[in-house]
Amino acid sequence: MPMIRVEMFAGRTPEMKRALAQELTDAFTRVTGTSASSVSLVFTDVDKGDWANAGRLYSDPAPK
Repeated sequence: MPMIRVEMFAGRTPEMKRALAQELTDAFTRVTGTSASSVSLVFTDVDKGDWANAGRLYSDPAPK
């Protein structure tokens, strides 16, 4: 059973997640030939204070 994990900043609406789930499922089944019923997705909403890049939290003010 394929599992697709999506980590993104919190704040997406259920409608956005639903649409993304459908698009990712469609793409996965088209490319791999598996059935849609076998594809699972997990959305993980991450606070900007819990995600960093290049040593800087996304919740930090932009560098000047």
